[in-house]
Parts: sequence; structure tokens; C-alpha cells
Amino acid sequence: MKLLFKQRFFTWFDSYDIYDENDVPVFSVEGQLSWGHCLHIYDQQHQHIGTIKEEIFTFLPKFNMYVYDQYIGRIYKEFTFFKPIYHIECNGWTIEGNWLEWDYQIFDENHKLIATISKELFHWTDTYILDIVHPQDALYVLMIVLSIDAEKCSRQ
Repeated sequence: MKLLFKQRFFTWFDSYDIYDENDVPVFSVEGQLSWGHCLHIYDQQHQHIGTIKEEIFTFLPKFNMYVYDQYIGRIYKEFTFFKPIYHIECNGWTIEGNWLEWDYQIFDENHKLIATISKELFHWTDTYILDIVHPQDALYVLMIVLSIDAEKCSRQ
């Protein structure tokens, strides 16, 4: 399953549209005014299905994940010098990026590939291609991309 992740151009808060291979909207993401990033994920019927909330006052970035309003775990960045590595507490996944921080791969605890994430260059806004092995993992992969993009935004 492939998804196209596009940030909207003119918005006060972070907001994104996520499309499938046929350019049909699958998810939308709306930012909220808060300390740190807070992003709400909606399905095609505009039903709230998830939230990513940044923890503030931490040495390395941490994002709490909620499916509906139920806390499911945390995404956090590991201290590394050359390439970024993130971990997810709820399912044991690991995210490894290249040194430019444009491309990422997500692996399960057995080091099997879950998804690849590639940043598209030469766009007005942040645009990513998400290639997901199993469609049921799409929401988690989307939460990862949102967390990585928010972390990079906070750093700049």
C-alpha cells in the first residue's frame, strides 16, 4: 500500500492530507495550538482516529501516540551521530533514517520491513511517499511520519 503525505501550504497550524495511489484522500491531519506539537488524525468520514502529542522539556524528542483517545505508546529519538534512529514503545518497531534524514525504513522486532518512507524533493511543502507492507499498519506509520516531521520542524 502506498500513501502520499502532503503538508498543506497556507495554514496557521500543521495540517496535512494523505492520499492513496489513486489520489483519493485517506486521512487528514489537523494541528492544534498547544505546548509542543499536537496533531489530530481523521479518517475519510472526518472521524477522529488518532493523536500525536509532543512531550516538552525532554532532552531528546518524544511523542505520545493515541488511537482514538486511548494512550498506546511513545515514539522517541535515540542519541546518534550519523543517522537518526527512533523507537516505538508500543510494538517494538525501530525506525532508521539516512544521514540526510530524507529516507527512513521501519522494522519490527525481528528486523522485518514494515514500511519505507521517502521525502519528495522540489515541492513547496513537506511531501513524503509511504510504502507500507501491510495496510493495517497505515495509521502507525502515519503517526511515525508525523512525529519525524514535527521533530525536524522543532529543530529548525
